[in-house]
Amino acid sequence: MYRYDEQDHKLIRERVAQFRGQTDRYLAGELSEEEFLPLRLQNGLYVQRLAPMLRIAVPYGMMHSAQLRRLAEITRKYDKGYAHFTTRQNVQLNWPNLEDVPDILAELAEVEMHAVQTSGNCIRNTTTDQFAGVAGDELVDPRPYCELIRQWSTFHPEFAFLPRKFKIAVCGAATDRAAIRAHDIGVQIVKNDRGETGFQVFVGGGLGRTPILGVAIRDFLPETHLLSYLEAIVRVYNQLGRRDNKFKARIKILVKALGPEEFARRVEAEWEQVKDGADELTAEAITWARSFFPKPAYRSFDHNHTEAVLRDQAGSEKAFARWLERNTFPHRVPGYQAVTLSTKPTGIPPGDVTDRQLEAIAELAEQYSFGEVRVTHEQNVVLADVEQEKLFELWQAARKHGFATPNIGTLTDMICCPGGDYCSLANAKSIPVAEAIQRKFDDLDYLYDLGELDLNISGCMNACGHHHIGHIGILGVDKKGEEFYQVQLGGSASENASLGKVLGPSFSREEMPETIGKIVDVFVEHRLPEELFIDTYNRIGLQPFKERVYAKAS
Repeated sequence: MYRYDEQDHKLIRERVAQFRGQTDRYLAGELSEEEFLPLRLQNGLYVQRLAPMLRIAVPYGMMHSAQLRRLAEITRKYDKGYAHFTTRQNVQLNWPNLEDVPDILAELAEVEMHAVQTSGNCIRNTTTDQFAGVAGDELVDPRPYCELIRQWSTFHPEFAFLPRKFKIAVCGAATDRAAIRAHDIGVQIVKNDRGETGFQVFVGGGLGRTPILGVAIRDFLPETHLLSYLEAIVRVYNQLGRRDNKFKARIKILVKALGPEEFARRVEAEWEQVKDGADELTAEAITWARSFFPKPAYRSFDHNHTEAVLRDQAGSEKAFARWLERNTFPHRVPGYQAVTLSTKPTGIPPGDVTDRQLEAIAELAEQYSFGEVRVTHEQNVVLADVEQEKLFELWQAARKHGFATPNIGTLTDMICCPGGDYCSLANAKSIPVAEAIQRKFDDLDYLYDLGELDLNISGCMNACGHHHIGHIGILGVDKKGEEFYQVQLGGSASENASLGKVLGPSFSREEMPETIGKIVDVFVEHRLPEELFIDTYNRIGLQPFKERVYAKAS
């Protein structure tokens, strides 16, 4: 991962000092709330329902153990002893005092962390596949390109006040684990007929009030032109995006209004003005970016022996076998496996971790994965480089600390925003609905029989829980001051991305577990052998689910 040089340290220290002065002036009454608003947003600080919320940047989801330990200390000292992993692969603190935020930022700077551009109308944290660099289906490691985008976009003077927030995701694998079509810009790494690396570029995706999937405006962009082409896209958006209505200010609205062909034409025209300039990536620049992601010091193993030991351990310990099946991911290096630490035990808000758990993750990373972790956009944590010989030992340690729930990819591994328990924008609470559904589906064998099933929950139409692209999506709505929940079916964040369709009228909180149960029952009754929920839905459509859920009791 990228490590700061002296210029980076100086820049972040100066930013902390600047915000400390702004905060002091605000608290002294020298800055109005309106004047302070854009200043705090540029430093990741929101005002939530009950307290401020500070969003901390985790570039492309990667952290090292020293950063986790510092986060643990900060949550104990300045918060209520826990933090929250987000769908942007960032970390949030939900209870800091406003006057303490400059001190928090100063402590973060000591371990090369910050909150710059985690909010506001700017280019946010660039995200990618949590298995980047280790996945067997990966064409090229996307992390160096994410780092180049991060450096290009951070403090970019032209893009500090865009019409609206702006999100970029990069995928380097055949399987899209970064939801690139749901982003303002999605970048898919590809190879042309000559074996040269380049990018397919998607533009105009986004969820929220008007969910739209991005469209490809270039099928092959040469590697050296990545930043200049992104520059052209954002320039066109910055010039033409609406600023009179924040609900129509995202790039997806501009692309829809102009049409993809016209938008692409304008980007190409703008690109002609900037290509081959200062933003062009030389071979040296790309090599430099790759140097921050060297291969760890992998060991060699007797693969047959390791596999035999794993089979014996799984055969004698059913709980370990379940965890091995659900929470580990194939590694491109023989003898290793990637492990997902689940943050979704029943009764715990998805993505929440305590200070002690943060320290435990740091310790696990040091013992089993070269001191590195990745935050996933599903709000879990990945140890990417675990020796297969140590998986049983890691499982025992993970179970001790509450990270061994064997539910990755199942219905209870749900994405869930903080909702009305915290967020001032939310129409309804998300966390109680998540827990109620988890308690209803507490039979692991049944969950495994259902197979891969994405359930996403958002407390409002801003869609921080990505409900539009869940196989089952739940949206909190307000009906005359009462909390209700709308259900959508058929969404997908994969390379075959789709947006869910509304099932029908909304439900009360008490009705939600039974409603999801009926939806699952229809799937079980109609599926073909080995068919997943999304496949069954695509084959039979919405109507059978609708008929069952809204059938009147006889």
